Amino acid sequence: MFNIGDKIVYPMHGAGTIDAIEEKNILGENQAYYIIKMPGEVKVMVPTTKAEQIGVRNVIGKEEAEKVISILGEDETEMSQNWNKRYRDNMEKMKSGNIYEVADVVRNLSFKQKEKGLSTSEKKMLSNAKQILISELVLAEHATQDEVEELINNKINISFNECKTANEDIDFTISAVNKFIPFDDNNNNL
Repeated sequence: MFNIGDKIVYPMHGAGTIDAIEEKNILGENQAYYIIKMPGEVKVMVPTTKAEQIGVRNVIGKEEAEKVISILGEDETEMSQNWNKRYRDNMEKMKSGNIYEVADVVRNLSFKQKEKGLSTSEKKMLSNAKQILISELVLAEHATQDEVEELINNKINISFNECKTANEDIDFTISAVNKFIPFDDNNNNL
């Protein structure tokens, strides 16, 4: 059970604050609803009896926020080369409501966008995932949206440059070894 003033996350929508708990009669049925104020002056009604079932949870704390930010600084995780499967996998991560999974989607799609570009649907997904991430970190870090967005972008840019430089060094080493140590497949005398 959540209370008025609690900062909560509504999966696929982001973080907000419970403004009120109101009794509403919808389709002839009286039911209590959380009235959640979301970023951009949007208000969402969620039935109190189904909130936890649909994944509503408390906003992460400062310690978890640091872990989320560290995820943005890691190398990308493996994604399917098939954009359709990749899209479905990323959508499942976002629907989970798990902020670490959302951060993974933001980092992976940001890297992919920098490397090859994204399809229109993946660009929209990246934008949505980023907004969900920003909305929660704003509340967790007690920061402004601009500050959090800049932090995310900087962390991803640094991570991308470090990870891609490291991968290029590995590729160069492998090609240098192949260049200077010739392998003769026909000579089996070892």
